[in-house]
Amino acid sequence: MPFRSRPDGPRRPLAATASAALAVVAAALPLSAPAVAADPAATGRTTVTVNASAGLGTVGSTALGANTAVWDSYMNDPRVVSLYKAAGIGALRYPGGSYSDIYHWVDNTAPGGYVAPGTDFDAFMGTVKATGAQPILIANYGSGTALEAADWVRYANVTKDYGAKYWEIGNEIYGNGVYGSGWENDVHADKTPDQYAREVKAYAAAMKAVDPTVKIGAVLTMPGNWPDGIVAAGDTGDWNHTVLAAVAHDVDFVSVHWYPDTGTGDQSLAAVQQLPGELRQVRTLLDQYAGADSARIGIAMTEVNSDSGSGAFTSRPNGLFAAEAVMTALENGVFTVDWWDTHNGAGAVTTVGGETDHGDMGMLSNGSCSGGVCEPAVNTPFAPYWGIKALGALGDPGDSMVASGTSDPEVSSHAVLRADGDLSVLLLNKSSSAEHTVDLRYPGFTAGAAAPSVQRWAPGDDGLVDATGTATSSSATLAPYSVTVLTVHPKSGTGSSAATVGTPGAPRTTAVGADTASLSWPAATGAVDRYEVYEQLGTTVQLLGSSTGTSATLHNLPPGSRHTVNVLARDQAGHLSRPSEPLTFTTGTPDDSTCTVAYQVTTGWGNGFVADVVVSNPGPADINGWTLDFDWPSTGQSADSWWNADITSEGQHVRVTNGAYNARLAPDGGNSVNFGFIGGNNGANPSPTVFRLNGTVCRTVA
Repeated sequence: MPFRSRPDGPRRPLAATASAALAVVAAALPLSAPAVAADPAATGRTTVTVNASAGLGTVGSTALGANTAVWDSYMNDPRVVSLYKAAGIGALRYPGGSYSDIYHWVDNTAPGGYVAPGTDFDAFMGTVKATGAQPILIANYGSGTALEAADWVRYANVTKDYGAKYWEIGNEIYGNGVYGSGWENDVHADKTPDQYAREVKAYAAAMKAVDPTVKIGAVLTMPGNWPDGIVAAGDTGDWNHTVLAAVAHDVDFVSVHWYPDTGTGDQSLAAVQQLPGELRQVRTLLDQYAGADSARIGIAMTEVNSDSGSGAFTSRPNGLFAAEAVMTALENGVFTVDWWDTHNGAGAVTTVGGETDHGDMGMLSNGSCSGGVCEPAVNTPFAPYWGIKALGALGDPGDSMVASGTSDPEVSSHAVLRADGDLSVLLLNKSSSAEHTVDLRYPGFTAGAAAPSVQRWAPGDDGLVDATGTATSSSATLAPYSVTVLTVHPKSGTGSSAATVGTPGAPRTTAVGADTASLSWPAATGAVDRYEVYEQLGTTVQLLGSSTGTSATLHNLPPGSRHTVNVLARDQAGHLSRPSEPLTFTTGTPDDSTCTVAYQVTTGWGNGFVADVVVSNPGPADINGWTLDFDWPSTGQSADSWWNADITSEGQHVRVTNGAYNARLAPDGGNSVNFGFIGGNNGANPSPTVFRLNGTVCRTVA
């Protein structure tokens, strides 16, 4: 068929989650933090706060991406190239989702599927080169071989010198039927995650033997989404744990897909709150299995859309979702987010907010018809294109993403500190009917008197338009269902552009204890007076330490607490550099504690799980009667039914009390108490980090 409608897998609707709050800790050295502007007088309006000292990472050249497919006869149109370039698309994924596991590159065939004329690999690379993008190529796992993939690398990078860097091994292979739903072609007799891991190692070895510079990616399930946590019959672990245990040191990135499947545009926008926790859980898995190698392993979100086949796609809410979801993923450590997809085809036609929604998952029209209703002319941009183009206007490769937040859930914000010192702020009004006026403030940045440039996509606008003059650096009025990008210029002689030192390199932990963490980082260029380590607390920052060298030890950190920090360099005139890449770490628990807790999720099914907990008393005193307290890291987690103990909850706090039959914990590890529960998770399901037995912080053990 001429387009690929994504098959409906058993993906479950997911409710919104929020990140756990960071603990406030005492500053290691009482030095002044970047100046924070005074709170504006109460106005009843929405406050937007952007902190230029709280870095979330660097915008990469592959940040904004799109899927392209061999069944798409329009994929290489010159008009497509110009639209890609205008939006800042820097990555193009080929040959197209599930088609990848039936596609053979050498003769441009996909047995059992449709391949459009003019979509072969060389034609695709012509579009890649004309766009100035990088390819993300999917080696055929389902019906291919490691040799076929290695030959493709040889042709691409040796014969043709295309410099194709990123190569995924298969697409959504967990959908091969091993968990009961099979939309992905996989001819291997063994369809287990163990077999996939063995083949990934073989593919990686064969492909890197041809070109050692290629980056190999393995397919993972998105935490909190089906089939995350499911252990198939005969397997010893779920997909992610099994695959990463085997290949963590063989791959260079992992690939996840995200379709919240929430039913309406407003629900999809709300579901974006799940992404930070889910992506943090991916990074935690990489840390667990790759150890020191984790820092070099990237996370790619190579497919994203609001739904997986039956939602509203071409209308305004999905444009807001595209901007919100893509930017949120980038802020949380993803190096490329690839929209599904460039062209797709008309589906169920509906009316959303007074406009026709063609049910098409593409960002551009392919001119098809459904139910007697035809799409606009081929390559007409749909709403998601404008949402993504707004991100292209927000920042360029090399710019720094920085923390921002709002006082109203109907308004969201994202921000980028540009290399030239300008600060760009993206504002989304997620209300379909209410206008919002926002007051902006900028800790760590001093705005100049010049009016900001403004780009806007609002109802009635013909795409993303120049709206300079409609806002000031301190205030803007946002139309319903709109996206606005303000670029504010710094006051002369202030900000990172005035600093005579460069940005410090990415910090890394060299040691982490129960209440301390030691960090090191590559030096900044220029004459550095000192380096300062700041912790992010939402849109504020707190100084944790300072050093004249390229290392520091942070003290007085609570056990089991998570921290995100940046390093900034201060020059001899007192100016601060741009923030380094962020570093997130979690402190340990006391080795000499008089209690131990082992917490293990024994099985899961995407939005639910079973947990087993073992409590011991290695201390010298007898314990007769106990309570165990812990906090869920994510708001979507809960304990719903339990055994061998009583459980009560208030918000994210959980208290477990002994039963009449297991109140005693003998000293010196004389016995252990075991209890368990069935839990629910809407979104991420990370393990609690600290447990307190009768008020004592326990040592957490595997």
